[in-house]
Amino acid sequence: MAEARPYARLRKSLDMPLSVPSWPDRVRPVRLDAADPRAVHAILSAAFDVAPFDIWHESLVTDSEYDPALCIVVRAEDGVIAGFVQCWTSAFIKDLVVAPPFRGQGLGLALMNEAFTIFARRGASHVDLKVARDNHVARSLYARLGMAEIPE
Repeated sequence: MAEARPYARLRKSLDMPLSVPSWPDRVRPVRLDAADPRAVHAILSAAFDVAPFDIWHESLVTDSEYDPALCIVVRAEDGVIAGFVQCWTSAFIKDLVVAPPFRGQGLGLALMNEAFTIFARRGASHVDLKVARDNHVARSLYARLGMAEIPE
C-alpha cells in the first residue's frame, strides 16, 4: 500500500462570485516591494523552515514566477507586519502566514480572498496550494474558502 503524502493539494475554482476581502481594523495590505522584506522574512521564519534572509530574498525575487503584486503584506498602523501571502504567477499560493498577535481576526481569510481576486482579474480559472495534512487550522480556513483536495 502506498504511503500517504504529508501534504494535500487543494484547489479553489474562480468561476463563481468571490468574496470581497474584509480587512480587520488598523491594518492595510501593501505589496512586498512597499514593505520591509526583513520583517516579512521574520514572520515567515517564525512559522516555517525558511532559508536565511539573503538566500530567501534572492531566490524569491529572481524566481521566474515572482511578481511583487502577488506577494501581499499586511501592515498594521504602527508598521508591524501582521501577515503575508506569497503567490506565484501560475496561480499557486506558496505561503500564508499571520503573526500570532493578529490571528483570529479574519486576516488569513482577507489575504486569501485578496489573492483569489487578483488571480480572477488575471483570468485564472483556479488557484492551488499545498497544505500539511496535519495542519488542521489551515485546512479549516481553506475549507471555509471553498477549497477542495485534488489528486496530485
